Amino acid sequence: MNEQTDWSDVRRIVCIRLDNMGDVLMTTPALRALRESGDGRRITLLASPSGALLAPFLPDVDDTIRYEAAWVKNGSRGRAHDHAAIQALQRGKFDAAVIFTVYSQSALPAALMCHLAGIPRILAHSRENPYRLLNPWVRDTEPDSGIRHEVQRQLDLVATVGARCENTRLSFVTRHSDRDALRAVMHKKGVAEGKRYIVAHCGATAESRRYGADGFSRALSLLRSMGRTIMLTGTSAECALVARIAAHCEPGLDIMDLTGDLALGEFACLIEDADLLISNNTGPVHIAAAVQTPVVDLYALTNPQHTPWQVAHRLLYRDVPCKYCYRSVCPQGHNACLNGVPPQDVARAAWELLEEKACIL
Repeated sequence: MNEQTDWSDVRRIVCIRLDNMGDVLMTTPALRALRESGDGRRITLLASPSGALLAPFLPDVDDTIRYEAAWVKNGSRGRAHDHAAIQALQRGKFDAAVIFTVYSQSALPAALMCHLAGIPRILAHSRENPYRLLNPWVRDTEPDSGIRHEVQRQLDLVATVGARCENTRLSFVTRHSDRDALRAVMHKKGVAEGKRYIVAHCGATAESRRYGADGFSRALSLLRSMGRTIMLTGTSAECALVARIAAHCEPGLDIMDLTGDLALGEFACLIEDADLLISNNTGPVHIAAAVQTPVVDLYALTNPQHTPWQVAHRLLYRDVPCKYCYRSVCPQGHNACLNGVPPQDVARAAWELLEEKACIL
């Protein structure tokens, strides 16, 4: 092991993951590897505001710095916040930084910030020569030499500095206080304690990753004979979407609309206690993987790297010539990779997973 890759003396590490909540979750095995591969290590997460919400539930994160980067999010708020982030990195007196990216992102803006903050070791993938900005530099070979799952990409990155772990599942630790709060919400809604249910998460931050509302209504209606309540979830911004889906379900389906009612910890408990999650490919899928709840994943073919990791699942999509577009809005205007999935296939996948879990009534 050369001087650049020998991190045996590294104790304080800042891990930088600046995109979405699901991306942070898919980085948690690499965080665990960093923690477990050195005595007395302390991990700080530098993340976007949405990603930073996960910190209380991640056992390998000690501290958090929130930062909305201009090269990742359109909502970044100006140079004063960039300077503040560099100052926070300086105050941290970090021995090393690890910058986690998908292959379509550049690590170099974050590397420059770390360099200006005086962090002596900076690890990241980079396609172009970073010169003194990275040490060590891990050459990015994706996508030309094949595409790895996002989790594996980050595990491979930290392995270059000797960081490995046996448990490579995603991390999310639910809390008793959140389960008590969830129980209070369910009681207020009139849901009997012990009632078995399926969670259906019908939204996503990107329009290109949303299965059509009519398709969701028809698919959920086909689950009526399962004898379970369908818990509809989403953000407060998705209330209208979820209301439309609920309104078009067949009469007699036991539906409970929890859209906008749950904090993140409560939502994770809801998923953990569910028999099944049906969802677009978005953050809740990765929460389900972390808490080991089976998933029917309506998987838009915008990106091949983010399938459910180490959890029972069914991946539903329609193969299309325009796949792997990496777009938030379908450039063709039809979302065919999702809307081509028949509702009957969604229901069939749900039945299959419940049978595998041996929890059919």
